Amino acid sequence: MTENPLKNKHILLAVSGSIAAYKAVELASQLTKAGALVDVILTQAAEKLVSALTFRSVTGRKAFTDSDLWGNEEHVVHITLARRADIMMVAPASANSMAKLAHGIGDNLLSVTALAATCPLVVAPAMDAGMFNHPATQANLKILQERGATIVGPAEGHLASGLKGKGRMLEAAELYAHLRYILSRSNELAGKKFLISAGGTQEALDPVRFLGNHSSGKQGFALAQAALDAGAEVTLISAPTSLTPPVGANLIPVVSAEDMLMQVTNHVDQADVVIMAAAVADFRPATSSAQKIKKESKLKELDLEPTTDILKALGEYKKSKKPSLLLVGFAAESEHLLENASKKLEGKNLNLIIANDISRSDAGFAVDTNEVTMLFRDGKQLKIPKQNKEVISQKIIDTIINLLRD
Repeated sequence: MTENPLKNKHILLAVSGSIAAYKAVELASQLTKAGALVDVILTQAAEKLVSALTFRSVTGRKAFTDSDLWGNEEHVVHITLARRADIMMVAPASANSMAKLAHGIGDNLLSVTALAATCPLVVAPAMDAGMFNHPATQANLKILQERGATIVGPAEGHLASGLKGKGRMLEAAELYAHLRYILSRSNELAGKKFLISAGGTQEALDPVRFLGNHSSGKQGFALAQAALDAGAEVTLISAPTSLTPPVGANLIPVVSAEDMLMQVTNHVDQADVVIMAAAVADFRPATSSAQKIKKESKLKELDLEPTTDILKALGEYKKSKKPSLLLVGFAAESEHLLENASKKLEGKNLNLIIANDISRSDAGFAVDTNEVTMLFRDGKQLKIPKQNKEVISQKIIDTIINLLRD
């Protein structure tokens, strides 16, 4: 089953001397909860800000310091740490530690371990804005990038100096997401291109009002994350939503059904798989007022016209131009669920359709859980009981992997 790429991975988290070191504790905790095996290295400066015991408490594993470099507990500890690491992240990476990494200076456990490591290196800078913008720091960053290191951040924001600027280390959740993405790139769907739609479109009535639906985009975004976890390249076309897109997804924001049609049409040629999880409006106002419609106008009726059926258009494209395209649709129904879904499966030339009952309060739109039935072209049906949308998405992606194998 598709799962979090961090599970059972050895992650070497190196913490240098920055006030942002406290964020590394949360990162270590999140990684451990995801099933990763987290080894932590602290520099002497980092130890003044957060203790090795703190990290051991959240990872359940020994945290290493410079004293271990010269200790007797383990032979050449830096070689052991380097060889078993699947990825190394320096977070926070101070200006001093980045300079050592860039110029191959091996005078502490962090720097000699980095010299011995052959795994991917991720660097999360954290320092005052003036230090980050200094030509020496920028030159060191360039050297690291040219050697293949991934630089994540820093962000703009309030700094320990009291100033505001670029130098703030990314939050733990963001660093976690970057590691998750990097470790997924060699998984089974590597090289496959997914086009996924999400959210509910908005059809303007006037500059203030629109016709919309209750879709939150959660299922589509969860599908994007699951596809990324499996190694795919993901283009995510999303109607307005408050959700943060997964790291690694190419987000294309849209508003209306017409916007979504245009973007889907522009990108389908490059796709191996299309998943239309968006709740696209079936109708839109025949005319949209350029000015806000006043209450006094006593609007009594709306003249509506149908939008283009994007899923049907994709089915026709698949039939005439790209039979190899794996096309997946959703049937959000309030009655006759399987009957209506079966008609869509056949009528729109889909490989797979996901049927879900939107009349339920605990599944479908705007909630974290869903219950779906997958319908296949050969008449097979597979029901997935109510679960978190992330788990539902993993099972859908697993099913797509099997279809691609076949």
